[in-house]
Amino acid sequence: MTTFNLTETTASKISSTLTRLRHQMGAPAVGMVLTLVTVVDEAGQYDALRAATDAAREHPSRILVVIKRDAAEPDRLDAEIRVGESSPGEVVLLRLYGELTGHADSVIMPLLLTDTPVVAWWPGECPEIPAKDPIGALAGRRITDARSARDGVAAITGRASSYLPGDTDFAWTRLTPWRSLLAAAFDQPVGKVVRGVVEGAAGNPSAPLLAAWLCERFDVPMEVAESGGPGLTRVRLEVEGSGELVVSRGDARLATLSRPGQPDRRVALARRPTSELLAEELRRLDPDEVYATAIRRLAAMAEQGRL
Repeated sequence: MTTFNLTETTASKISSTLTRLRHQMGAPAVGMVLTLVTVVDEAGQYDALRAATDAAREHPSRILVVIKRDAAEPDRLDAEIRVGESSPGEVVLLRLYGELTGHADSVIMPLLLTDTPVVAWWPGECPEIPAKDPIGALAGRRITDARSARDGVAAITGRASSYLPGDTDFAWTRLTPWRSLLAAAFDQPVGKVVRGVVEGAAGNPSAPLLAAWLCERFDVPMEVAESGGPGLTRVRLEVEGSGELVVSRGDARLATLSRPGQPDRRVALARRPTSELLAEELRRLDPDEVYATAIRRLAAMAEQGRL
């Protein structure tokens, strides 16, 4: 992989350098399917870039990492460009100083791949309304992570008021295996669900979100209870007249599915790394209406004091 550093540069010089490097290596950008804009601080950039690079092996991308530095310093743009034949795309780390920290959208706009989708990802702190953020406004898909907030439950509950098509959150992505397993458990007749409980670590935003999805699906009361974790640990659904359907996970890898009148079954239900969550979200760039419905139900449950 070739690394090229530019100090006190401009977006046009970065674009020219990318074109020249790709031309020299005989690897044009036509194979890339999207631009992934990652907005992160210096402390989080290593982990975010690693996850983005891993996800790009499935979705070759131009990865633009926006790192806002000291706004009090003189205006300056530094760039680190990484391109290689074995790389799944292109990586540009952009460090912004001075007034440029407030105009990151102007910096990245000339670097967006033409005629391809733009995805914005905030691994840590995110705007209150991602779609109205200058960078979020450039993207058709906007990914946040409520777990990074000081109060993850309040953060995911508040997503309903600011939701616009294209928004999503990793608190929802982490639920995909749980939702798939629970849906499959009802492939065979089980009975009518009358109430349920979702258990998870304190402050885990995925727990109330799963409860909201189940409440929407079955139209029954759902509670959220704390457990020792890690993450989600158990879902209990009371089935009218026959007992409980339970999915229980204690080691973050395997779960036990118990259904009334049937033997217990062990199933894989591992906690997934960030790169897998990101890769999943990059597979679909259309609005996620099920997520929108779930966060609206979650907000309604919060207003009714049911969380």
